[in-house]
Amino acid sequence: MAVRAVMTANKGKDTKPEMLLRAALHRKGLRYRVGIRPLPELRRTADVVFPKVKVAVFVDGCFWHGCPDHYRPSKQNSEAWSKKVKENRDRDTATTIALKEQGWTVLRFWEHEDLELAAEEIRATVEHRRARL
Repeated sequence: MAVRAVMTANKGKDTKPEMLLRAALHRKGLRYRVGIRPLPELRRTADVVFPKVKVAVFVDGCFWHGCPDHYRPSKQNSEAWSKKVKENRDRDTATTIALKEQGWTVLRFWEHEDLELAAEEIRATVEHRRARL
């Protein structure tokens, strides 16, 4: 039961890194959509979306997405967890490819990255895409 309690407490959206990134973006004057599907036919939601300029931002958790710096395999049920993380990474790659094929710019950041720097990169990308419209 303890594992179940921990797993149910994990948030799928509005995580602390997402909230920090969104606050940094807001301070930079950017307005965005949260938790929407960039491509309605694709059952994937991005953490931050700029629909008009086609920029999708994902903040990936180190454990769930297998960060090369911080991911540590689970000691219990390691085979199942390794499979889950691999599936997440494969889905991330497929999502990025599908979005890029439709003309989207995809930005991915790890939860441990400096989110102020990430927000600056996002701002520059959005401004660059706006200038091309």
